[in-house]
Amino acid sequence: MAITTAMIKELRDATSLGIADCKKALEETGGDFEAAVKILREKGAAVAAKRASKEAKEGMVAANVAADAQSGAMIEVNCETDFVTRNEDFQAFVEELRGEALNYETDAMAEGVAKKIEDKMASIGEKIQFRRNVKWTVEGTGSITSYIHMGGKVGVLVELGFEKPETAENAVFQELARDLTLHVAAAAPEFLNRDEVPADKLEEEKSIMRAQMKAEDEEKGKSRPEEMIEKILIGKTNKFYSQICFLEQGFVKEDKVPVQDLIAAKSKELGDTIAVKRYIRYQLGA
Repeated sequence: MAITTAMIKELRDATSLGIADCKKALEETGGDFEAAVKILREKGAAVAAKRASKEAKEGMVAANVAADAQSGAMIEVNCETDFVTRNEDFQAFVEELRGEALNYETDAMAEGVAKKIEDKMASIGEKIQFRRNVKWTVEGTGSITSYIHMGGKVGVLVELGFEKPETAENAVFQELARDLTLHVAAAAPEFLNRDEVPADKLEEEKSIMRAQMKAEDEEKGKSRPEEMIEKILIGKTNKFYSQICFLEQGFVKEDKVPVQDLIAAKSKELGDTIAVKRYIRYQLGA
C-alpha cells in the first residue's frame, strides 16, 4: 500500500511525532493506522494511544533575548493539563528549549526538537506539542525586549529603534521598553498603526457604524444630513483605531496618554528618536 502525505499527517497529528518516524511506522504496517500507533508505542517513541485524541492547550510561553539585546526569540510548548504545566520536569524542559530558541529561525524549531519532544512525552506520559517559535534579529540600530506574563500564559517581544547607540543603556529607555512590552501583553493590539489595518476591515467597521446611526435616527424619527454622518464617522473611526492600533491605544498605566505620545515624551527626554519597529504577542492556546 502506498503511504501518502495525508496518512503521515494523520499519524503525526495523532501522536505529535516526527515525519520520519510516522512514515517508517506506516511502511512497516502497510498503512494500518492503529498498528502504526502500536509500533510507535512499543519503541517508546510516543505516549499511549489513548493520548492520540487528546488536545494539548495548556503549557507555557517562554522568551529568550541575547545579552546584547540584538536578537530575541519566543516559543510556545503545549501539554494537556495544567497539572503538567506546573510539573518541575516540564518546566525544566521548556527552559531547555528556551535556551535553544535563538538557534532556530521563525517557524523552524519544531522539527529540530521533535526527538526531544518524543522523549519527554514518553517520560511524562502526556501529549506534548511544540506549537510555534519566532526569532528576530535587530534591523539597524535598536534592541529587543521580552516580557512573560501570568507564568507563561502570555509572551511578548518588542523591537525598538533609536539613533544613538548609548540610548540602549539608558535607564529611561529600558523602563520604556519594559512598559511597552507590558502594554502589549495587557492591551493585545491587533496592529502597530492605522496604516496596517486592512481596508476591508475598516470598511466593514464603517458599515456597522452607519447602520448604528441609521437605527438611532429611525428610533428618534429623524434623519441626519450626509455631511454630518461623515463628520461623525471620522470621530468614530479614530476611536476604532485607538482600540486596535498599538501606537494609538491609551497607555495601560495611564490610559489618557496614547502610546505614541508616551514614546514622543520619552524620546524628548532622551534626546533621541525612539520608534517601535515591530512587536509580537503569543497567548497560550490562542
